[in-house]
Amino acid sequence: MLQPTSHPEVLDRLTPAKRPDERPIGYQRWRSLLFLHWQVSEEELRPLIPASLSLDLYDNAAYVGLVLFSMEGVRARWWPELLSSQFLETNVRTYVHYQGKPGIYFMSMDANHRPAVWAARRGWSLPYHHAKMEMNKDDQRIDYQLIRSGAGTSHQTRYQVGPALGPSEPNTLEHFLLERYFLFVEHRNRLCCAQVHHVPYPAHSVEVTQCQDDLLSSAGLENVSGHPQLAHFVPGVDVEIFSLRPESK
Repeated sequence: MLQPTSHPEVLDRLTPAKRPDERPIGYQRWRSLLFLHWQVSEEELRPLIPASLSLDLYDNAAYVGLVLFSMEGVRARWWPELLSSQFLETNVRTYVHYQGKPGIYFMSMDANHRPAVWAARRGWSLPYHHAKMEMNKDDQRIDYQLIRSGAGTSHQTRYQVGPALGPSEPNTLEHFLLERYFLFVEHRNRLCCAQVHHVPYPAHSVEVTQCQDDLLSSAGLENVSGHPQLAHFVPGVDVEIFSLRPESK
């Protein structure tokens, strides 16, 4: 079985899944998540990532992911459920680490909810864009479409959900790609980190029958295209969101 090779003696990939001993600042329910992945060259990816972050590699390979899903029950801790939001979201992300912490760096984020886009950009400096998005389901077949507002950048994926695989095993490529609980972002000229908590993803196999994408090239990945090399589906998890904090230098 392949092992992650980017400082495996330093990076603890299991502890991040433990719930922090503090109160969350918000709650979300992530539903119908499709994870698409491609290998990408370090030479192409490195200039697109803050210099303070190290690329996290698996078997000497870097990966970029495209995650399409539905958000439900999005609310701050002090908001009642009746005031929660729901919308579609699509993320372009890659895998990084900082001072022994493995996590995610978002290269772009799209949502079809303008207040959420505004709040995330202002409050956390996340690279959100507003987009028109649709998710249409027919039993286990799903059609997901996106057109970014004002830019014409688009994405369309059609796929069929397959059998359950269950949570991924530690040290596997699936665990490396899916089980990520820290996000890093440059906010107010400082590298910051936030943690989320949820149960391990109950993954399913998935057959992608169509994938037409402009999001990767729009994020600067001109040489990553074509059918995804890896695909996984997750019916859903309930998520706790914890505070964004500056990282120590």
